[in-house]
Amino acid sequence: TSYSQVCGRVYGYGYISPDGVYRYNNDHNNNINAPYIDGVSLTYGNPRNHLWTFIVGFADVNAASACPCISSRSVTAPAIVGNDYYCESYGNGLTTDPLWDGKDCWTQENQDCCQNPNLPWFHKTLDQATSDDIELRVCCDQGTGDEDAPVQLYDIYVK
Repeated sequence: TSYSQVCGRVYGYGYISPDGVYRYNNDHNNNINAPYIDGVSLTYGNPRNHLWTFIVGFADVNAASACPCISSRSVTAPAIVGNDYYCESYGNGLTTDPLWDGKDCWTQENQDCCQNPNLPWFHKTLDQATSDDIELRVCCDQGTGDEDAPVQLYDIYVK
């Protein structure tokens, strides 16, 4: 079935020390086939096309690990992501608090990252219709003994 619109949501958690866009901001890794963020990547097609990204920041450890949506930080999302992402930080000890739901955000993220009225849902219209499979990948630039972004729930709808 062909589709040109995608909407969905992902709930996940941070584990140990995920560091958001740190790898991108330090190595300028803009490769969609590599772990360009710590979090969840949604793509479609072959080669991969970016659909949406769910970034796990690490609350206030250092600026490089913060969410790029925090206006007071100088980190940026990878160019392949653009503005098609949600970011929420882990590190406040609330391991039972799901990320990317717009609730119980870290104080510095409340204004900049968690006020989108669509949260937890993302909506994207593609440039052209496709029938490509949608791929969900958990991405981390270090081993799961150091960082992880386990997924609790995902819903993806196409039209």
